[in-house]
Amino acid sequence: MNPAMLYTVLVIAIVFEVLGTSAMQAAQHFTRLAPTVLMVVCYAVAFFFLSYTLRYIPVGIAYALWSGLGIVLISAVGYITFGQKLDLAAILGLALIIAGVLVLNLFSKSTFH
Repeated sequence: MNPAMLYTVLVIAIVFEVLGTSAMQAAQHFTRLAPTVLMVVCYAVAFFFLSYTLRYIPVGIAYALWSGLGIVLISAVGYITFGQKLDLAAILGLALIIAGVLVLNLFSKSTFH
């Protein structure tokens, strides 16, 4: 499979995971039906697309990208949508996660089977 298409599929999985996590926040401990249903649907879609990428990307690499980018994106969503604050240590930590994702993709030879 074309690497650009494969990364697109992985990004789709990550976006749906972030949407699902955002819906979980909005569900308020599963007391609101619509966000709870949205969360379940988003996680199902996210795992479907993630499982597709595992045909071509080793699980450790795919999960590192999934979790790293997911953490950065959900932190941005939390800041913008839910008014959650990020201090300097959090911002530096997120920058290190981004650096790790870049190192994996730019320098690792184990990103594809």
